[in-house]
Parts: sequence; structure tokens; C-alpha cells
Amino acid sequence: MRLLLINPNTTAAITDKVVAMAHTVAAPSTELVAVTGRFGAAYVASRAAYAIAAHAALDAWAETPGPFDAVVLACFGDPGLDALRELSPVPVVGMAEASIQSACQLGGRFGIVTGGERWAPMLREFVAMRGLSTRLACIHTVAPTGADIARDPDGSLSVLATACAHAVDGGADAVILGGAGLAGLATRLSQRVPVPLIDGVAAAVGQAEALARLGASKSRIGSFAMPPPVDSVGLCAGLAAQLAGRSPA
Repeated sequence: MRLLLINPNTTAAITDKVVAMAHTVAAPSTELVAVTGRFGAAYVASRAAYAIAAHAALDAWAETPGPFDAVVLACFGDPGLDALRELSPVPVVGMAEASIQSACQLGGRFGIVTGGERWAPMLREFVAMRGLSTRLACIHTVAPTGADIARDPDGSLSVLATACAHAVDGGADAVILGGAGLAGLATRLSQRVPVPLIDGVAAAVGQAEALARLGASKSRIGSFAMPPPVDSVGLCAGLAAQLAGRSPA
């Protein structure tokens, strides 16, 4: 099995962190191919950066030679997720959606802990779009961004543990550590939090492998079928070819 891991920000160190975490949970026979966004913000922490990251994710997918059995969008908030599902012939799994689905299987209501204050309204909107607002207990953001946490995970453990405790007090039966920069910290915090902690990378990789094994075919009708061909200007060659209904050169 081959999985494509897309980090749609431009920080290669975050991609490396995602890959390291993915290797700890993926099957030994699974090949992981990772790609970092060619353009955009160093990390996603605003609506503007999120919008650019969606394009970067599509660009990375279209320009990376396959074939793959599934795609993992390795950015919490899942920029470009539905667009990738529209174009991709194989399953596409986003970190945020996979984490939320896992949390809903582990308890009644879930909390999200993440870095960067602007993420709170953005994630509420994301959860609402997935029809799961009634399952969301709370969102707690911490002052360090995901990039800050990735640079200094040891120094971030205390503030994250406190935020997780607040989420539990707020009614969360499971807590999601949101963000690629927080990959691997759920295990380190598990003894300090009395409810399940969910790592977004682990959830996404596990679900991607499971969907690939199901072998389900792509929708041929409906909103996730291939879109009608359309010409474009200024896109990478691979993405322009996909939109035009042609195989990339």
C-alpha cells in the first residue's frame, strides 16, 4: 500500500514530524510518500493562509507521481479536503475530520486543543459543516502556535495538559490534539489526561489504510464525481490537466 501525505504549508520540518508519527502507526508494508507545499504560508493560522493552503494541497497532489492507494491531508482544518475528494480517484482523509470521527466513536462529546487563537472560530465552522456541532463540547486554543509547539514540544507540554484538563471540565469525553505540529504528543500527555487523547496524524493514517483496504470505487455521480472539464490559467501543469480532464503529462 502507498499513501501520499500532503503538508500544505511550506515548513519541511512539519512534514518530517508528520512522517515520523505516521511511521509509528502505519503497517510495516505501507509506503509513505510525503510532500510539502510549494507555496503559501509557513504555517496555517488564519483564513487567508487556509485558503492558500487549499490550493497548495491540490497543487501538491497533482504534481506528485502516483499511483497511491489513499491520500492523507496532513493539516488540521483540512484545507482543500472536499476539492481533493472531487478530483482524486482514491480516498482522501483529512486530519481534522478523521480525528473528529475517531472522537465520536470514543465518547459522546469531544473537545479540541490546538495552537493559535484564530483556529477556534475556524474549527467551529468546520465541525458545523460536518454536521457535528452537537457533539462538540469545547475548543481550547493555547498561545503557542502549532509551529511554536513543534519547535519546543517539551516546553509546551504543561500548557497543553492544562488546556486538555479544561476541555475535560467542559464535558469532553475525548480530546483531540489538533495540528501537525502536535503530532506525537498525545502519547506523552495520556497519563495526565483522564480521557482518550487523539493524535490527528495517527487517526488520519489509520483511516486512510482502512479505506484503501475496502477498495471502494470513486463516485461516478453526485457532488464528488469528477467535475466537467474546464480550461484554466496560471496553474501547475498537473492541476491544469486534471481540471481539463486530461491525464498529466
